[in-house]
Amino acid sequence: MNITKKHIVSHFKQQEGAIHFDALLRAFGGRHVKRELKNMLNDMAEDGEVIRLKGNSYSLPGKMKTTRGRISVHRDGYGFVTPEGGGEDIFIPSKFLKGSLHGDLVEASSSPSRMGENKLDGRVLAVVERATTRIVGRYEETRRGAIVIPDDQRLNLVVSIPPKGRGTAEDGHQVVAELTSYPSGGKPAEGQIIEVLGWPDDPDVEVQSVIRRFDLPHVFAPDVLAEADGITDIVSVADLKGRIDLRSMPTVTIDGETARDFDDAVSLRREGDNFRLWVSIADVSHYVIKDSPLDQEAYLRGTSVYFPDRCIPMLPERLSNGICSLNPNLDRLTMTAEMLFDRSGTMLESSFYASVIKSAARLTYTIVKQIIVDNDMELADKFRPVSPMLLEMKELALILMAMRKKRGSIDFDLPEPEIIIGLTGLTEGIIRAERNLAHQLIEEFMLAANEAVARYITSRDIPFLYRTHENPDPAKLQTFQEFVFGFGYEFKLVEEKVKPSELQRLLAQADGRPEERMINYALLRCMKQARYAAENVGHFGLASDCYCHFTSPIRRYPDLVVHRILKAALITGSKGEPEGKRASTQLTIATERLGEVAEHTSKRERVAMEAERDVVEMKKLQYMQQHVGEEFDGYITGVTAFGFFVELEELFVEGLVHISTLSDDVYTHAEKQHSLIGRRTGTIFRIGDAARITVVSVSPGTRRIEFTLAAHTASTTATRTAAGTSVSEEYPRIPLRGKRVAALQPRGDDSGQGGGGKKGRPSKGKSVSRKRR
Repeated sequence: MNITKKHIVSHFKQQEGAIHFDALLRAFGGRHVKRELKNMLNDMAEDGEVIRLKGNSYSLPGKMKTTRGRISVHRDGYGFVTPEGGGEDIFIPSKFLKGSLHGDLVEASSSPSRMGENKLDGRVLAVVERATTRIVGRYEETRRGAIVIPDDQRLNLVVSIPPKGRGTAEDGHQVVAELTSYPSGGKPAEGQIIEVLGWPDDPDVEVQSVIRRFDLPHVFAPDVLAEADGITDIVSVADLKGRIDLRSMPTVTIDGETARDFDDAVSLRREGDNFRLWVSIADVSHYVIKDSPLDQEAYLRGTSVYFPDRCIPMLPERLSNGICSLNPNLDRLTMTAEMLFDRSGTMLESSFYASVIKSAARLTYTIVKQIIVDNDMELADKFRPVSPMLLEMKELALILMAMRKKRGSIDFDLPEPEIIIGLTGLTEGIIRAERNLAHQLIEEFMLAANEAVARYITSRDIPFLYRTHENPDPAKLQTFQEFVFGFGYEFKLVEEKVKPSELQRLLAQADGRPEERMINYALLRCMKQARYAAENVGHFGLASDCYCHFTSPIRRYPDLVVHRILKAALITGSKGEPEGKRASTQLTIATERLGEVAEHTSKRERVAMEAERDVVEMKKLQYMQQHVGEEFDGYITGVTAFGFFVELEELFVEGLVHISTLSDDVYTHAEKQHSLIGRRTGTIFRIGDAARITVVSVSPGTRRIEFTLAAHTASTTATRTAAGTSVSEEYPRIPLRGKRVAALQPRGDDSGQGGGGKKGRPSKGKSVSRKRR
């Protein structure tokens, strides 16, 4: 008989569980069909129609207990499968990836790991859906033929390019290749060149490579641009209908020096002991109609993406820098949150309405700081109409900061790098990005407005798009608890949960101490990533039970959705019942598919953050290439079995001091104490220690920087173990006998995230950005 896939699937459906190949062979005719059956099963396994199990057995997907999820592959070859339905990630050793690539949807088996409680090890059984169809990388011509080496090191493959698929690519070019086949049975992946980007040392090519690699939409379609061009660039009399006129008020925008899109403006009036604050936000929803080409493109992008030398906007510049931007001395349509606060920071009342404003001044953080902090009388006189208001804003901002601190809001006051790009596009410097009271002032006012809008809509029992942040993972909390105990700190866990105020207290205790930054970073990695959701689970980091994003609709799609819901809510009845067909229709349209919108925009935010971080890291590597052989001061940020990571002061650049370069002793990794301990000398390298290093090598291709140690100063804080002893007590100095062998180990997780997981089982190496609350 001719064996078909249909016959094989039908046979599996009649059986229970997995079937050994020998049993299948007997069922389909015996030895004379062995090769045909084997080839058919191999083809079906590659297509995910059957699952190949160890022991030469097979099963249909779903007929055995497997886990479906996305696989995240580390550049060193291993991976983790994150289950679709939630639960513990499954660690996949490199030999069990079964041809799966980073981001693929896979079926995996799992079993309890020997490396720790609640840990799972497994293997990929089948690739259900490929995530990668195109790769960006370096085109190389070798003796064995042309290949493309992906920039993304998580794609552990080399793509073979046949002669007909090479196009105009030259050896060394940066290219985009489309995959025509995936690695299978020892055969490499194959592809064809579809775009030649240029030479890799061209700064523009570097950024274009990142845009292609992260699949960032960066060109507006003709119909989108046509719709944007059709929007008037002035506010008409008709536009003012139904709006509160705030043009006579002293409203100002406060942004960075290079900002061009101003989507928030503020005004304040003192009323006795109270403060009345107006936060007016660009009314983007007036111009971007739901389901229009502009709206569909904005939804697709989800957010603007910011690189050191450019921005990929969510909306065309005609809108983002034009009619939607709250430029000074021009009428602009806005949505306003008006709030009244008492001297304790309690919000006494709030109201929301469509409005029109005219910004009185385009202020910068630097100008505001010089007026409210430095008491610059010359600048205060120059901005005389608004200077008194700015001082009152300072007073309210400090009150709101104290109120948030009292309720337990967690503030990570961690420095961030600012990349200085020269006229040629190359990195000329890395400096600490300034964050002063002017930044905090605007942040407090935006937080207050976001929370007020969320509370208003929630009180009306209307479906809504929330910004949520869940309690940290219990296992990570316990690890963090052990980590800070080593520095002499403690916090309470109640039923595996912690109150934000407990963590805030911990950060306050560490303030100004050598380990302060390390504890901040360690806690940050312990946190879950904030996301958008249609269900309100609160915002842990802000200690808020109800929060949303309302204040940046020019650059964030969720804010645009929130504006539409708020507008629809404002024309409903006092009990939430729509008054009239128009109101009912608007509310229905504004709140449809909120779960889908939340999931999509959360994904787009994560992609944007990864792309932004990738470009910043690339620019750092560029800069450090100019400083090979030089010495810098830094501090230890992570310790692993293969060495420790040092972040350079003021440059925010991290590199590895490999254990093989520490030739004075043999070092043992004390994982719970985040330390390396010398067996003979008792020398201890641990997180927070000061270190002076020499830059040995910088490899942009592998995204690695190698250091050697020039000098080391141990932290003054005594390190404790869980038993209350010090590290040196737990690991006494041991005299060496016989031949000394350096403890050189293969690289595990050297992602700079504070070290790997259990020995032999690397950690996932996820990091969390604090830039987007």
